[in-house]
Amino acid sequence: MSHAAPISPRLGAIPVQDGTLFRAWSTVARRIEVCVDGQTTPMQALPNGIFEVTLPVAAGARYHFVLDGTPTPDPYARFLPDGLHGDAEVIDPSRFEWQHAGWHGVQLHDCLFYELHIGTFTAGGTYRSALERLPYLRELGVTAVELMPIAAFPGVQGWGYDGAALFAPHAPYGRPEDLQAFVDAAHGLGLTVFLDVVYNHFGPDGNYLTAYSPSYFTGRFQSPWGDGLDYHEAHMRRYITDNAAMWLSEYRLDGLRLDATQAIQDDSGKHILQELAEEVHRLGGHHLLLAEDYRNLPELVTDYHLDGIWVDDFHHEVRVTLTAEQDGYYGPYQGGAAALAHILERGWVFEGQTWPLEDRPRGKPADTLDAPRFVYFIQNHDQIGNRAAGDRLHHHSAVSPRAFRAASLLLLSLPMTPLLFQGQEWAASTPFLFFTDHHGELGKAVSEGRKQEFGHFEGFSGEVPDPQDGATFEASRLNWDEQTAGEHAQTLALYKEAIALRKSDAVLKDSRRDTLEAGHLGDLLWVRRSDRHGERLLLWNLGATLHLSDLDLPHPLPPRLLLHSEGHLRDEAFATGILGSQEAVLLAGP
Repeated sequence: MSHAAPISPRLGAIPVQDGTLFRAWSTVARRIEVCVDGQTTPMQALPNGIFEVTLPVAAGARYHFVLDGTPTPDPYARFLPDGLHGDAEVIDPSRFEWQHAGWHGVQLHDCLFYELHIGTFTAGGTYRSALERLPYLRELGVTAVELMPIAAFPGVQGWGYDGAALFAPHAPYGRPEDLQAFVDAAHGLGLTVFLDVVYNHFGPDGNYLTAYSPSYFTGRFQSPWGDGLDYHEAHMRRYITDNAAMWLSEYRLDGLRLDATQAIQDDSGKHILQELAEEVHRLGGHHLLLAEDYRNLPELVTDYHLDGIWVDDFHHEVRVTLTAEQDGYYGPYQGGAAALAHILERGWVFEGQTWPLEDRPRGKPADTLDAPRFVYFIQNHDQIGNRAAGDRLHHHSAVSPRAFRAASLLLLSLPMTPLLFQGQEWAASTPFLFFTDHHGELGKAVSEGRKQEFGHFEGFSGEVPDPQDGATFEASRLNWDEQTAGEHAQTLALYKEAIALRKSDAVLKDSRRDTLEAGHLGDLLWVRRSDRHGERLLLWNLGATLHLSDLDLPHPLPPRLLLHSEGHLRDEAFATGILGSQEAVLLAGP
């Protein structure tokens, strides 16, 4: 079916004045019934494959559809309290009483992201227990909470990237109204909330779209689990655009992070990413769309009108700088002060050069993009969890606590949009491993597939923690009690101070890219920010101890010391002019 073909109105269970309207679309079923709380009722067949019936039942009723005699879950279900294969629950999102209805979101240049996984962020692993930590996030100074995927996925624990019923929040995390309460509380504290969504594939278990119509998918494209999504099919497009609108309207989320957009394949006249951007921005307010996309394509912003792009290149250059790793996709990166200065000047590394892992050009120049369009990070769920042991950057034997703090100060001093991953701000001791909860043979297949996908990393050559083992999940849960001890406390203090300075300092608040210039002097990275309010100069010493007075920089050293990555050395460094190895300072003038 082409994109121009007739398209159904909203599908699923829709609260109406007289009860609930149940509507389904199918190209294969000749008869569809709905079974509500054990009672089956025929649905009226309408043109274009639509079946519907209105019944005098309220929110809370349980139901499933019956296709030609076969009980079948609703892929448009708004809640699946018993899991992907169970009955759906009728949900009326308008019942929730919002306390902060006047919230209108924030602009991208004001976002400082904190990525978290509901299941491991707290001991409770629910929206309600995460809500209790929101005041901490406000105190930390972040402004945007980004949730890893919460669309219903198999089992109890998982990363969420194998979601199969995209309209249903994952039941083990809590009920839909618990998610609404989380968002409402965040808004009340001045925090914007983003959600990671997966529109490039469905998980291998629990997706029932093909039972209603095989035309949702196509053999023209492939996903990790078979046929790809057919965005030339109007109902597939509507499934995705309606899903985005649901999260932003019914749950009042402020934006979406689109997972792996390079894997969203669309050969229709208008790319689904462009249509998504149009639909989302049409909602009003400050709804934002961010792409995770390693291709380094500025047209995602300039042509498709997404708002920003996650930049893997920055993470990779920082990691190679600190660890000298050349394993897997780190191989093409140089690391060091010169390489860091280059990416800060250019936005990302690959601008059309050959990408050795695919033997083809990667990227285009990003001169047209302003700084906030680049989302920078030194950790995220992928870059930790894709390692065999789920080890964080600061767990590496070559990365000292002071080196990690210096890298953190760099991240938080740039005009690019920074993103932190849960626990990063106190250099958490806990890993973030890959964990799943699939049944039987599928669980074994996922474990083996994971090892094959990252087989080019040496860490995957031996034994790795079993994703299916509950202990793997439990090991990834944050330990909040360690925050106040030793290096953890020192790192947390730096993050709080650097974030506060980022938000209060007139020069650092200026997010224009033309206020930034970067360079290096041997193993010293310098990053200068300047505008009408003055100048700020970050120096990160990647080599041996040096004296600031010996530096021959293109600009005079500003006279005031704003921040030292080792806070207790602030006065000593200012008095002696010495900058130790793997230390960073932020200077101010005039």
